[in-house]
Amino acid sequence: MTAAMGTLFGVGVGPGASDLLTLRAVRVLELADVLALPRSSDFGGSVAWSIAEPIVGPRATRERLRLTFPMSKDPEEVRPRVLAAVEAIAPHLLAGRSVAFLTEGDPSVYSTFGYVRDEALRRWPGLPVDVVPGVSSITAVAARGGVPLADGHERVAIVPATYGVEDLVDLLERFDTVVLMKLGGEMPTILAALEKTRLTDRAFFVSKATMGEERVVPDVRVLEGEHGGCFAMMIVKRRDRAGRLVGGAR
Repeated sequence: MTAAMGTLFGVGVGPGASDLLTLRAVRVLELADVLALPRSSDFGGSVAWSIAEPIVGPRATRERLRLTFPMSKDPEEVRPRVLAAVEAIAPHLLAGRSVAFLTEGDPSVYSTFGYVRDEALRRWPGLPVDVVPGVSSITAVAARGGVPLADGHERVAIVPATYGVEDLVDLLERFDTVVLMKLGGEMPTILAALEKTRLTDRAFFVSKATMGEERVVPDVRVLEGEHGGCFAMMIVKRRDRAGRLVGGAR
């Protein structure tokens, strides 16, 4: 690796509302030589860029790389796309240009950027990498639901539901707050687990938090038969130990 190699930035652009970009994210995106824009299909746009563009704006001299990452749990489908993404950004990094890889939410939370970063560091140990945290959908959904994620002694579990929720009853019993992300087709299993643990009234659903199409459902019973979707989340909060540090449960 040459001393002149450019920096790879992982930039979190938040959950959807453009004004939730951090000042640091805006500065990095304005100064970066190249923007790497992930999208879910070769024919679609980048959700991350649609969030950032109203704030950052276009710049004629800056190159934009559109990188496709399919919504898949199959490593045989994902890995070639990661390798292709690293190949696309490689000439820019090797030429000393900075590359900002945009991610929805935060780059450290279920983000494709993690795979790209790992592969880039495997190829070029010592590559300058800078992660710019973003507002996570986890905190955005909690805010839209009007509940704190954790108080006092409470413990939080974050679960990507689409990878399986067979142990959800156990998680609901052991953790004070359970955040279910990427609900997909697991809604029947989730609702059944809530009924079994008598926590249905402690759950709420939010889809596309802070986006224009945001949907908040306080009574999750009405969701029976629905498909969760990629931007759908549910938070279950027991409140058994909430407020203990100030003298009692709320």
